[in-house]
Amino acid sequence: MEKAISDIEEEIKAIEKEAQELLASAKSEEEVEKIRVSFLGKKGKLTQMIKEIPNFPPQQRPFIGRVLNELKDKLSEAIETRLSFLRSISRKGEMIDVTLPGIRPQFGRKHPLTQVIDEIKNIFIGLGFEVVEGPEIETEYHNFIALNIPPEHPVRDEHDSFYITDDILLRTETSAVQIRVMEARKPPIRIIAPGRVFRRDQVDATHSHTFHQVEGLMVDKGITFSDLKGVLTLFCERMFGEDVKMRFRPDYFPFTEPSADASISCIMCGGKGCRVCSYTGWLEILGCGMVHPQVLRNVGYDPSEWQGFAFGMGAERIAMLKYRIDDIRLFLENDLRFLKQF
Repeated sequence: MEKAISDIEEEIKAIEKEAQELLASAKSEEEVEKIRVSFLGKKGKLTQMIKEIPNFPPQQRPFIGRVLNELKDKLSEAIETRLSFLRSISRKGEMIDVTLPGIRPQFGRKHPLTQVIDEIKNIFIGLGFEVVEGPEIETEYHNFIALNIPPEHPVRDEHDSFYITDDILLRTETSAVQIRVMEARKPPIRIIAPGRVFRRDQVDATHSHTFHQVEGLMVDKGITFSDLKGVLTLFCERMFGEDVKMRFRPDYFPFTEPSADASISCIMCGGKGCRVCSYTGWLEILGCGMVHPQVLRNVGYDPSEWQGFAFGMGAERIAMLKYRIDDIRLFLENDLRFLKQF
């Protein structure tokens, strides 16, 4: 019984589809060779059909012969292409499938502490302050003595930390940068000094041996405590929101007189009292005061002519309040599950 041309075409298409699918999934030259033999070998499917051409009616033979030869050329080319691809990846030592979707690269981001420090910088830059930096390895003079902390001062007990020699140590606060700036310049001065500091603290949820400070200094004629309150109140409103309230209470620091601790109304409870603020309604965020006259004398300024204020805050403390973080150690553990939230 003679086959219809349409049936022959369907059979040829089926052979082509089968061969192309097998070639696409072939992972080695051996598999490709088996496919070649299966279709183009002496007993291959396509070879057997070509041998059957004389058995077709004379009017069908030219068409069937042309189609089968075209398929033979197409499969031969597909086999060589697959072999070439497999040989190329074998030389590279890896399997590359260009049809797979690409891998989207991960974009880095700033550490939450860097974000907070940048925000602090921008606020004070907007107020006319200059950002300055200084060495993390400091002299005892710049770190203590020039700041009105002589060797016998009791404050040294909690600040004497990582000494390299008898008079060289890792700085315990960035106030040393303020001394260096005042030694090098004449007033007026308006600076902030961000950077890492190091202290002999036991690591827990609120303390670390390494943390970040931002110290501020303004020296000019006629500077009063009111100027200090105005600058810090504006800073806190921009950092935590305009609804925040500030409170200043007397405190003691060797390098300022008078001195104060500055607190803001609790951002968790709005000042009503909760566990975070120990039910006081207030959170301490920084220390501040008027620059001690002896510190001005130490850098060659006349206290009767120049006055100034200084303040210092921990960047981790600000970040913990701003982002509601309850453990300072999270900033140093480099856990991406934590860092990707910011």
